[in-house]
Amino acid sequence: MGAEIVIGAVLARNLKVSVGDELTLLGSGLDGSFAAGVVTIRGIFDSGSADIDRSLAEVPLAYFQDTFAMQDHGHSIVVSVDELENVGAARAAVEAQVQGLDGLTVLSWDLLHPGLKQAIQADLSSAWFMYGVLITLVAFSVMNTQLMSVLERTREFGVITALGIKPRKLASLVMLETALMASLGLLIGLVLGWILALYFNSVGFSYPGMEEMGAKFNLPSTMYPSVTFFSMLLGPSVVFLFCLLAAVYPSLRLFRLQPVEAMRAV
Repeated sequence: MGAEIVIGAVLARNLKVSVGDELTLLGSGLDGSFAAGVVTIRGIFDSGSADIDRSLAEVPLAYFQDTFAMQDHGHSIVVSVDELENVGAARAAVEAQVQGLDGLTVLSWDLLHPGLKQAIQADLSSAWFMYGVLITLVAFSVMNTQLMSVLERTREFGVITALGIKPRKLASLVMLETALMASLGLLIGLVLGWILALYFNSVGFSYPGMEEMGAKFNLPSTMYPSVTFFSMLLGPSVVFLFCLLAAVYPSLRLFRLQPVEAMRAV
């Protein structure tokens, strides 16, 4: 009895075979000889990626090396790391190991799957654009709120200015109000965001079309976000900073405040 093979679902459908059927493998050996072998289909897998299921078949390594005169050689070795940030260091370590060996090339995931890298870059670009629009809207909303607050209290500001309060004190008051409101919003947002992130980290989330997109790159259809203290604090901190910057203009208007004219304001 020959060796056994496991093939992808799309390949099995194209070849019109099922478990228990036999396949004949034809090819060229490493030494240039003609290689052929008969294998029995042991199983059919569905990876979720049509490209993989159309072109991938698995046989025992020893059988493959013997049939195709590979001896103790192989076509490729896959190295997996725990974190994406470790890919560069792992690649450098592997390149150091194979340096000087002819015919060996070290490729990282972004070179093997450039389409996936482009999709990630496009997603990041759109995300940063939307984030920039959101920050701009928040900043203008804060500036409008504080400006209206200053204009509505023009008479009160005129009175206390006439009593001897310096304009910089009033400007500091407006900035302090903005800082307190922004801090309260930041705190509430952090708590609610952390709770939401923990929930989705447990149950995961998906959206329409995500399953098809994930299948294209052999990725799961459900995502489980993981956040750190730095990642949770980065976004709100930027919004907080822009809120303070938005309050600068309303505060500067107080330096041009004329007490007599301000007290006549309705």
